[in-house]
Amino acid sequence: MSELRPRSELRSRSVARSDSKEAPKVQGLARHGRLKKPGPWGSIAKIVAGSLAVLLVSGTAVGAVAFDSIYGQRDTVTLVGETEGPPPQIGSYEGGFNILIAGSDTREDQGGIGGTTKDASGELNDVNMILHVAADRQSAVAISFPRDMVMGIPECPSSSGDYNKYYSTEALNTALSYGGLPCVALTLSEFTGLDIQFAGIITFDGVIQMTNAIGGVDVCIDGPLIDPYTGINLPEEGTYNLAGWEALAFLRSRHGVGDGSDLTRISSQQVYLSSLVRTLKSSDTLGDYKKVYNLADAAIANMQLSSGLADIPTMVSIALALKDIPLEGIQFVQYPGTTGGTGVYSGKVQPNEYLGDKMMALIAADQPFTLADATDERGATLDPNAPVAAPVPDATDGSTAAPTEEAEVLDISGQNAATYSCSVTNYY
Repeated sequence: MSELRPRSELRSRSVARSDSKEAPKVQGLARHGRLKKPGPWGSIAKIVAGSLAVLLVSGTAVGAVAFDSIYGQRDTVTLVGETEGPPPQIGSYEGGFNILIAGSDTREDQGGIGGTTKDASGELNDVNMILHVAADRQSAVAISFPRDMVMGIPECPSSSGDYNKYYSTEALNTALSYGGLPCVALTLSEFTGLDIQFAGIITFDGVIQMTNAIGGVDVCIDGPLIDPYTGINLPEEGTYNLAGWEALAFLRSRHGVGDGSDLTRISSQQVYLSSLVRTLKSSDTLGDYKKVYNLADAAIANMQLSSGLADIPTMVSIALALKDIPLEGIQFVQYPGTTGGTGVYSGKVQPNEYLGDKMMALIAADQPFTLADATDERGATLDPNAPVAAPVPDATDGSTAAPTEEAEVLDISGQNAATYSCSVTNYY
C-alpha cells in the first residue's frame, strides 16, 4: 500500500535533477492571469478521464493480442523519479497503487472543440483525478481535485530541461503548463502524500468516440436541464441515455446544475461516472468485445501515458487486479474545499486541509470510510426510482451480513458507485 508522507517534509524536499469531429465549434473563453481561463469545455475531459478510471476498475482487459493493434498509437512520458524496471508477469498486479488521470484543455489538434488555438492558446490540466486501489483489491477510491484549488507547485523539469521555480500558491491547473504530466503528478503527490506510480493525460478529442463506444450512459436529472452555454436541453426530470455531443453538453454544464459552481458540477459529473461504472461492469458491456475494444481504442489514441503504464503486461495486470472490486467498494469523492475566500484564494478554491488530510490518511492506509450523505445534495440527490438492492446474505446462516469493521464517517462530497443518483438542476 502507499505511505502517507508528512506534507511539511514533502514541501521542503527538493526535486533531484537527474460520433465524429464534425460538431459545431465552441468559442474559447479568455483565461485569468497570464494563462487562458479554463472554459466549460475543460470539464469535458472529465468523462475521458473518468472513462479511463472506470475502464480499469471494470477490469475490461481486451487481451494483449487485440490491444497490440492499438498499442502502437501510445505517447509516453517519464514521471519525476520514475525508474525503468521489468514489466510484471501477466497476472494480478501485486500491492496497492495509485493512478493519476489528468485531462488537458488544449485546443491543438482537437478539430475545433472549444475553439481554435488562436482563440485559446496554452494548456491547463482542468481534470485531475487520482484512482487509489487498495492492496486487498476490495476497494478503490477516485479522488477529484477542483481545477482552481490553490496549492504549491513544486520545482518541475520543463520540456526544455530547465527547472521551474517553486510556487507556493497557484491553481492546480497551472501545473501542466509548467512541466507537463510529470509536474501534475509531482504536484499532487506532494499535496496528498500519495506515491503516484502511474499516470495518463488525455485530451477531449476522443470524448465522443468513448461515449458512443459503449452505447451511451443512463443519467438521471431531478428537473429540466436547459443550459444555453453548453446547448444541453433535457426538458423534464427523468432518466436519459446520453451519448456523443449530448453527453458532452451534460458533462460540461455548470450553469444548469447545482449552484452553478465547478464544485457542484463535479458532484453532477459523478452521477454520470457512477452510472458509467455500472454500465461498464454490466454483462452487456463486458460481454461485447467490440464495445470494449472501441472504448480502449478511443482512450489510448488520445492519451499520453507514463512509461510505467505504457506497457501491455502492466495494463492487463492492473485490469486483472481490479476486475472483482464490487460496486459498493468503489467511491467517487471530491477533495474538500471552499470558494469565496480572499487574498490568494479570491476566485479560487481553498482546500480544507484538515479534512483533506484526514481523508488522505484513511485512503493511504486502506482504511474504510463512508460519506455523511450518499450524495452531495447541492449537485446530486438520490434517485427516487432507483432499484431496490437485495440484502447481502451471510455465508453461514443466510442472514443479512453485518459490517466487518466500523467505518469512519467523513463530511466530504461524493458518492458510491452502487448508488443511483440524479443531478440537481437549477432551471427556473
